[in-house]
Amino acid sequence: MITKIKNIFCAICIACSLSSCDDFLEILPMNEVVLENYWTEKADVTSVMNSCYEALEKENCLVRMGVWGELRSDNLRLGSNVPNEINEILKENILPSNPMCNWSSFYEAINYCNTVCYYAPQVQKIDPNYTEAEMKANVAEASAIRALCYFYLIRTFRDVPYTTRPSLDDDTQNYVIPATPFNDVLDSLIVNLESVKDDAVRRYYTDESANQWQNSCKITRYAIYALLADLYLWKGDWDNSIKYCDMVINYKRQQYDEMIEREGNVNTIGLFGEIPMLLTKPTGSTNCGNAYNLTFGEGNSFESIFELYFQDNQTRQNTWVSNYYGNSNNPVGRLSAPDFLRKDVALGTNILFKKTDGRAYESVEEDASRYLVRKYAYTNVSYTTQNVTDEKSLKLATSMRANSYANWIFYRLSDMLLIKAEALIQRSPEDYPAAFTMINIVNKRANDVTSVSRSDTLKMADYIQTKAAMEDLLMEERHREFLFEGKRWFDLVRVSRRDGNTNRLVTLASRKYIENVNAIKIKLADPNIIYFPYAKSELKVNPLLVQNPAYGKDEDSELTK
Repeated sequence: MITKIKNIFCAICIACSLSSCDDFLEILPMNEVVLENYWTEKADVTSVMNSCYEALEKENCLVRMGVWGELRSDNLRLGSNVPNEINEILKENILPSNPMCNWSSFYEAINYCNTVCYYAPQVQKIDPNYTEAEMKANVAEASAIRALCYFYLIRTFRDVPYTTRPSLDDDTQNYVIPATPFNDVLDSLIVNLESVKDDAVRRYYTDESANQWQNSCKITRYAIYALLADLYLWKGDWDNSIKYCDMVINYKRQQYDEMIEREGNVNTIGLFGEIPMLLTKPTGSTNCGNAYNLTFGEGNSFESIFELYFQDNQTRQNTWVSNYYGNSNNPVGRLSAPDFLRKDVALGTNILFKKTDGRAYESVEEDASRYLVRKYAYTNVSYTTQNVTDEKSLKLATSMRANSYANWIFYRLSDMLLIKAEALIQRSPEDYPAAFTMINIVNKRANDVTSVSRSDTLKMADYIQTKAAMEDLLMEERHREFLFEGKRWFDLVRVSRRDGNTNRLVTLASRKYIENVNAIKIKLADPNIIYFPYAKSELKVNPLLVQNPAYGKDEDSELTK
């Protein structure tokens, strides 16, 4: 079986695509034909480097980003025609036989990245047209994508097999390896990215270029800084997390200043304090929706740092959004939102959103007794919140995506503001005012709070007296800002790791449930169960893996009710 896969890989790799693997041991090693004949010039590195990105865009990988980061949180409920494996996860009945426990699509991407990091330096010695700077930039790119994949894996499974070595030969036993502890993987990712971060490209096109939007479709130096800020946040290194957030924020301010110098006033972007953000309501307009339309409708906005780009009429599609959130042809997606995310927002009695907060109207649609997920699914929204008293007064107009080509955002400017705020809160009470400022900037933009519109909806004095109040504010703002973006469950896991218990996770995650609420709360009280189990197929081929104790010795048994 392994030999057959190797032969297939030799042909397919040159064509820049891979078929899916069944398990970690079948991550497509390269044989001597590829070693001798393929890795000889810059184009070979570029080809496989492109495959690193393409691997992230594949359905098996993209759907898992959504499932792992969102499905178990308080954001999602059953929608229409939901597959059984999704339904079982929603019921917190996760078995190792569930297909969503299969991680092979991520290890496929990792092996591409490992291969680039291994061969690029060798090609640079052979091809005089492949400069050392280009080689180092490619290694930095591949290292960042690899780190992103491992970051998804450890947040989902906790301890995972970790290697930076590509599968090159017939010795498949090299890939029968035990799981590396979460913290060790995290530390290794940080050390590696620190070593290559300054080799990455700052930008691929100048900001005045018609192609400048592509700067957020590939790994840049600032994408690595954003990833490092997140990794350091999970590590609990507040100073470094803040440092890298500031590096990205300062870059965005530089871009804004250059834009003003080049173009004069920009009516779609405004300063909130010293931070340039897309305006919810453009200067001179009476309608809101600008920030959403540019960020999620069009994609690759000014605020974007790194996102996957899906081009119309191409083979690769964002089936997570089109199938699970919906499109104009199938408006009721496989998943829906709980009512507390949208009910009575316009009346001013919602528990999470103020009636002026456009993120509720942009992200969720009320449809009779259902609440439909619309983040990414809408291509355009328009509404007014200046004198909102009910749904009718919103004058809400929307258009939905008819295709499956929504981009998928990993990091944008709001991430940097709220990661920085979280690190400041954890660092010292003296930093609470600065943390509040970061949170308030995100909130002000969403509520169309400018110098000429309305006053702040958040008051600093209400929060900075206690750490608990600041943490709650931070989590609520992250919830509002990143609805359905694949971050909410990971946020709850991070809080649980920091707290040393799942109390907050249980309280928040369980509020979407209507049935079996107490049983689910009991289940989630186990700190091990907030991670997925290893797939049954992985346990069969890798005897060095030890199953998560929350899932028992019998991987076919149901969880304790």
